[in-house]
Amino acid sequence: MDKLIFNKIKKAYFIGIGGIGMSALAQLFKHNGIVVAGSDRESSPVTNLLEQKGIVVTFGQRIDNVQKDADVIVYSDAIEDAEPDFMNSVRALGIPTRSYFQMLGAVSAEKRTFAVAGTHGKTTTTGMLAKILIDAGVAPTVVVGSIVKDFGSNYVAGSSNNFVVEACEYHNHLLEFSPEVLVINNLEWDHTDFFPTLSDLQETFRKAISKVPANGVIVTDIKNPNIAPLLASVEAGRVIDYTKEPEYALLLPGEFNQMNARAASAAARIAIPNITDEAIESSLKTFHGTWRRFEYKGKTMQGADVYDDYAHHPTAIKKTIHALREKTTGKVFVAFHPHLFSRTRDLFEDFANAFGEADKVFIAPIYSAREKDDGTVSNETLASRICENGVDAKALDFDEIKAEFLKAKQGDVVMTMGAGDIYKVADNIVSNKYE
Repeated sequence: MDKLIFNKIKKAYFIGIGGIGMSALAQLFKHNGIVVAGSDRESSPVTNLLEQKGIVVTFGQRIDNVQKDADVIVYSDAIEDAEPDFMNSVRALGIPTRSYFQMLGAVSAEKRTFAVAGTHGKTTTTGMLAKILIDAGVAPTVVVGSIVKDFGSNYVAGSSNNFVVEACEYHNHLLEFSPEVLVINNLEWDHTDFFPTLSDLQETFRKAISKVPANGVIVTDIKNPNIAPLLASVEAGRVIDYTKEPEYALLLPGEFNQMNARAASAAARIAIPNITDEAIESSLKTFHGTWRRFEYKGKTMQGADVYDDYAHHPTAIKKTIHALREKTTGKVFVAFHPHLFSRTRDLFEDFANAFGEADKVFIAPIYSAREKDDGTVSNETLASRICENGVDAKALDFDEIKAEFLKAKQGDVVMTMGAGDIYKVADNIVSNKYE
């Protein structure tokens, strides 16, 4: 959206306002004096948070819920994919209509933007970078793809021109941003429904790198084989190798979180050239993480520790289970909720090989989201393939997974994992709701 329209907005309506990114943008609008309202499918902790902040939320995606006097309608891409007829009716109202990422890009264009991208660790790195800058007094505006425990929100209202934002590559959304600093944690083939090959995904990142201005910087792992070729035309002085950062004492487990911390640290040094190692370390060692990223939920009635994680790519799954294994001498129970038929099908063998360090694996029915089942893959076929690798795996529904988790004993650990709503099982078994 161009600046002229953006500056004239007095009232905005958000369709899919309960989405983790949409809700952050809605809060940003409200903080800037814009009257905000929106709709979502159902009530959630996120919509509750918005209502507590004075944003009116209605439930159900119906055209009569849309406020006809809005200056702009912002919509979630999930709504665009799932309900095209509804979105056609919305556009027929004649109100300027923009996607979440288009609008977030308009915000980015007016600020000094630190965009955090990559296949794994975006959310945690964004939260870490934001905390370092906040603790150092920089006061950035922050939009992150989860609730950061240290802020109690997915949005932080800043008073400076610095903007820290999580940037997703899906549908080329990354290209909507105008970053002075682009952080690329890592790069693997993902979002296979949009990127037919790794090369297609790399091309999007190549374009994102080319958008970084001459005075800007790319923070990345220069030895990553999927990233290195994209840096060939970039002047050496404009590329910062975050792997050279030191190891930090963290509350969060796993080598992958060390890499996230290094990326955040390197980006923070660009934002604050005179920041000390001590200031960075002090901030990072008290970072408590984000919702659904290796989140400790509590204990079952039998005394097993319960964790939840958003991991939905084979590499993230494997590394997360490894970190979980290091936390216990007991058994490791993992319930995985595959996200999308296309991702499960295209990365099938990688998924099958990702659970080797778990003792028991339960695969929930595939979370279809925007896709239809073409019959080529299922939780049964994935569980069967995992079993062929010598791991005890079963295809179960949520109620059956809950029953299996409640068999875990004191000293064991259980983890729900995936981008769908499998986290509800973890929430249920630690709250004594055993109906």
